[in-house]
Order: sequence, then C-alpha cells, then structure tokens
Amino acid sequence: MNQPLAYIHPEAKIAQNVVVEPFVTIHKNVEIGEGTWIGSNAVIMEGARIGRNCKIFPGAVVSSVPQDLKFAGEVTTTYVGDNTVIREFVTVSRGTIDKMKTVIGSNCLVMAYAHVAHDCTVGNSCIIGNAVQMAGHVEIGDYAIISATSAVHQFVKIGAHAFISGGSHVLKDVPPFVKAAREPLSYAGVNSVGMRRRGFGSEQINEIQQIYRILFMSGLNNTQALDTIELDLPPSRERDEVTNFLRSSGRGIIRSYFSKDAN
Repeated sequence: MNQPLAYIHPEAKIAQNVVVEPFVTIHKNVEIGEGTWIGSNAVIMEGARIGRNCKIFPGAVVSSVPQDLKFAGEVTTTYVGDNTVIREFVTVSRGTIDKMKTVIGSNCLVMAYAHVAHDCTVGNSCIIGNAVQMAGHVEIGDYAIISATSAVHQFVKIGAHAFISGGSHVLKDVPPFVKAAREPLSYAGVNSVGMRRRGFGSEQINEIQQIYRILFMSGLNNTQALDTIELDLPPSRERDEVTNFLRSSGRGIIRSYFSKDAN
C-alpha cells in the first residue's frame, strides 16, 4: 500500500492489502476495504467508503463535492459496495442534506466517463454504460442496465432488471423488468433475455409479460390497470414489485411505444 508517489492523508483508513498506484490522491475521512486497487491519478475525496475488492481506474474521482448550489458544506458520504469496478474518468459526487449519501452497490460496473450525481442510489449488479450522465437523486434497482451516453433526469427511478437502450433521454420512471427504447423513451417489451440470464423461469417471465400487457396494451389508465393487475393476477414477488413501483412513482412512468398516446 505504501506508495511514495501517492498522497494519502494520515487519517484515511485503508486496509493493509489495498494497492495504491503512483499519483493517487486520497483525502481524509476515507475508508477503503481489503483487496481494492486504486489506479494512477484517481482521486478519492472526503466521505468515500469503498468496499472490498473494488477497482478504481485512472482518472476517476470518487466522493467529490456535489454540483448542487444548495450544498452548504454538510458532512456527507459516498458508498461503493464490494467488487464494484469504476472505470476511467468516472465522477461520483457525495450526498447532500437530502439523503446525506450517494450509494453505488456491490458487483456493479460503472464504465468510463459516467457521472453519478449527489444523492443517487444505484443497486447491486448494475451496469452503467460509457458516458451515462445521472442527475441528482436518481434511484436505480438491482441488475438494471443503462446503455452508453444515456442521460437520466433528476429524481427518476429505474426499476430492477430494466434495460435502457443507448443514447436515451430518461425523463420518466422506468418500471422493473422492462426494455425501454426509442424517442421519446417508451416501453418496448420485457427484458426476457436479461431475466433468463439471471435465472427467471418461463412462468415468471410470462407473468411479467401479462402484467405489462394490462398496463400498456389494454387501453386502461394507470389506476385502472393497477386495479386489474391486482384483481386478475395472483400475488407474487414480481407482481408486487411492479405494483409497488407504480404506486411510488413521483415523475410518472414511460408510455408504451405501441400505444396510441406514446407519440
């Protein structure tokens, strides 16, 4: 760990087997777990809590001061879970008084040039593509994939196992298990390939497809669709995840590309 060409603040808490390459800067009030590698010219700023066996590539900046004019210097944090990879020139801002923390879960891949803004919460096993730009307060569920160069509006929620196509403008909430594509961003089917890769069976996938047929293809409004889903389909983890997501949506959800009011 002792790298004479790196600057490590004496108050930083770093496990013994962390590798710190030349020209890294690590500020005070930082904790880094066992087995993590910090590449040259990375900057780990105040409030960073980095887990075990992470890889932080050259030029990344983790836990920088939020780009929020309301930020008043409050002591906040950034959490990066175990086994997460943060590639070159990624920037991650720490939290503000709203949530007091920014969180990236375990087993995630955040590709080069992406930005994760203040108070965002990224779940476990997510993939954030090259140059994805996330505004503040965004919430992303486990196993979600956001493809390269997409821009995510502040306060947007993206459900677990969702897939967002490249170059998307994500202005509305994207429910769990769906593929979202086109402009404006619209429902384009369920993410059946991703779900099969993660062990979902045909019965589960068929149930999810039926949920979204009712929501997007029946001509019902969202309230009517929710009532129909809960009346016609038996309770299950997947059904409840979708209905809870819909009820908690603050910005409203994307529409279906196939419906008449999508354009």
